[in-house]
Amino acid sequence: MKPMKPRTAVSVLLAFALCAVCACADSGGDREALEKTGAAIRAAFAAGDVATVMKYHHPDVIKALSYHKVLFGRDAVAADLGNTLRQYHLEFVENRVESILVEHDTAVEQTLFTIKATPIAGGEPSLFKGRTMVVYVRYKESPTGWASIREIIQPASN
Repeated sequence: MKPMKPRTAVSVLLAFALCAVCACADSGGDREALEKTGAAIRAAFAAGDVATVMKYHHPDVIKALSYHKVLFGRDAVAADLGNTLRQYHLEFVENRVESILVEHDTAVEQTLFTIKATPIAGGEPSLFKGRTMVVYVRYKESPTGWASIREIIQPASN
């Protein structure tokens, strides 16, 4: 048998490497489950249902809601969200996913959002716009199999 030319060997190795990378990338099922996770969270926000929102959050979640406000753990997130929902009805009026990356048991989603906050006591609604980056992990206790474990919110500056 003739030895492989260096160029052919590199091409074969590159092909194997690309196949390995593709095997780790997300499947359509992962992407669909992540989309269902986001839809369920948004629906629960609109319904004012903190318990359902928390089903999609890992117990060790950390959320950076602003420069000075970081919440550590699902209980802290639930308490903060409960307080907000006692004051405002929240509705996502825009949720545009910019990218989703899935690698093994971790996914990263970057999204532009607009939330309409209507005061429960009455008054004019306001809009909160921004970008969020959410890191999800596979979590068997989540209804979709994915749970938020880290989130950073970047408010719009305009």
